[in-house]
Amino acid sequence: MACRATLLPLFLFLLVAPEPALATSGTIVFTTLGRSRYAFDVFALTIAPLSAASAELRLTDGASVNYNGNFAPSSSGPPSLLFVSERNGSLNLYLTPVPTSASARRRDALEEEEEDSAPPTPLLPWDPIALKDRPSLTPDGAHLVYVSTAEPAGAPRRSWAAVYSTSLAPGRATRRLTPRGVADFSPAVSPSGVWTAAASPGPRGWAGEVEDLRTDIYVFRTSDGSRRALAVPDGGWPTWADDTTVFFHRRDADGWYGVYRARLTFTDDDVASVVDRITPPGFHAFTPAASPGAPGLVAVATRRPGSDYRHIEVIDLSGGGGGANNRSAYYEVTRPVAPRAHHFNPFISPDGERVGYHRCRGSGNGDSPLLLESIKGPAPDTFSLFRIDGSFPSFSHDGKRIAFVGLPGLYVVNSDGSGGRRRVFSGNAFPTTWDWKRKGVIYTSVGPDFASESTEVDVVAVSLGDGDGDDPSVSIKKLTVGGENNAFPSPSPDGKWVVFRSGRSGHKNLYIMDAEDGEAGGIRRLTEGPWSDTMCNWSPDGEWIAFASDRHNPGGGSFAIYMVHPNGTGLRRVVHSADGGRTNHPWFSPDSKTLVFTSDYAAVSAEPISNPHHYQPYGEIFTVNIDGSGIRRLTHNSFEDGTPSWTPYHLKAEDVGETLQASGTCAFEDCHWLNIAARPDGLMCGKHA
Repeated sequence: MACRATLLPLFLFLLVAPEPALATSGTIVFTTLGRSRYAFDVFALTIAPLSAASAELRLTDGASVNYNGNFAPSSSGPPSLLFVSERNGSLNLYLTPVPTSASARRRDALEEEEEDSAPPTPLLPWDPIALKDRPSLTPDGAHLVYVSTAEPAGAPRRSWAAVYSTSLAPGRATRRLTPRGVADFSPAVSPSGVWTAAASPGPRGWAGEVEDLRTDIYVFRTSDGSRRALAVPDGGWPTWADDTTVFFHRRDADGWYGVYRARLTFTDDDVASVVDRITPPGFHAFTPAASPGAPGLVAVATRRPGSDYRHIEVIDLSGGGGGANNRSAYYEVTRPVAPRAHHFNPFISPDGERVGYHRCRGSGNGDSPLLLESIKGPAPDTFSLFRIDGSFPSFSHDGKRIAFVGLPGLYVVNSDGSGGRRRVFSGNAFPTTWDWKRKGVIYTSVGPDFASESTEVDVVAVSLGDGDGDDPSVSIKKLTVGGENNAFPSPSPDGKWVVFRSGRSGHKNLYIMDAEDGEAGGIRRLTEGPWSDTMCNWSPDGEWIAFASDRHNPGGGSFAIYMVHPNGTGLRRVVHSADGGRTNHPWFSPDSKTLVFTSDYAAVSAEPISNPHHYQPYGEIFTVNIDGSGIRRLTHNSFEDGTPSWTPYHLKAEDVGETLQASGTCAFEDCHWLNIAARPDGLMCGKHA
């Protein structure tokens, strides 16, 4: 059935979801799983001759993180590279000429740089904090088609990802091609430019998938989003070989990802398809790429049994092409060049001569990871937003230092990044929070994370010498007794008490104990029930304790944020991301009127298989007023953001001067759920790390 999109100029975007004004200030700092250790660039290799390894050519400039490239069509001369980059604190799309030699060329961004070095002007007509991904240009070069999270979905736990088209002519008119209430991922424009295909969960929405995203392939007119029709049930990451042939990936019942081909027949009101499988079971093949310039070739990312790395291979279908006969030939592209690196999301040039992809640049991580990376947020004049290379960060109350954990290890650094990081505890610790009155005292819990109620975990106070960092001595005092999963301590602002969670009753509930002497100085139970109350945080004004809990559905895996007075009265739920949702790690703003937290409120923003491993690829950072109103999304990406904290200390990007040294290798893992192997009986077994 046809579904016609409407033109949405910039002012309508600004009217869709008015943001509440925040009366607070300071800095929010959070972690992104592994992201600070990424150093992606886009590379290319010549496809012919297929049997010989050619010299790898780096297409991007080594600045920031560059990925999900695509060759832009060109009527004359060499093609340009269109790619996503996270430079300047936000995701945006950039265009650069494809170099003809190993020497890098200066990029030309889809942000027009002024000669007087003024801040660049974004091409895309909305706030640059939104994700922009998997870009392509129409064949005439007139329109940019991509997925973005610019508009709220209108309901909790619904993805904000949608396909947009932006004219590159003056005025930069933008049209949403995805219908309201629907999410689209991984768009691809057909060779003629008439059609766009996208992976979409359709009306069913997101069901909480972390691994294989349940999507179907829909096609619609690139011009206006009309004539939208289901083309292929159960498929993702579409790519066009011609205007009637689409390749895509699908996960079979045995767990293998395979690449399939759909031959499409268009009618006035519908699209019919005939589907055959191109790759056999027994290894993973996914994120395919085809090109009209090479009708017999398909590039795929693979994970073969016995390999810890995903590599790019080219399938030559000219011998008959997959299916039951399986006469296609496979040619390794990246393994001979960089055998111990992950290669992601291939794409083929319009002339069919090159295959591109992204991977970690250099032999290791390339640039050392930033201690703190400034991120553009929705209210930069109100508070600053930083990603840290660590977990569970918290600022000292004078703003001079940051504590964080490395899982394992507890570290302290100067808030400007100077002096390097200092490890003050080598074991596994989580989270961190500083005492309000005793200088240099950090509360944490030591022991296994994500453990049962009876696991030995205890709350400790870590004292840093004289409190100013000049005395290198460290003392550790255990505050809890019995080790029955005592964790997530948070001190009261008067310095007298610490709230924490404990499994001592057989369930994880909240308790309050003496801040200096621990249980020995007094303890009382704050919450009680057959559920999990955890991740607690005491408000700066002393009036409230916020925490995450599954008390609305004990044991169901769903968490919401609640608040209670320290005397046990006033219990209420603040925010929940709908049935099955996860809303965790609350932390109060300096004025105690707002909470920052991590949540799947906006569902996923990309197909998880297109990224490195993330346990929770739906995690984003949000704020909410303590009365439950005014939910605001702060981060827009396809990674796992979590463990935020908020300090009144206002850190500026220019305040951060030094970086941490990387480990020398690309410090991230491929998706754990690809680690399967064939058993003799033909079934599958897991090999999770």
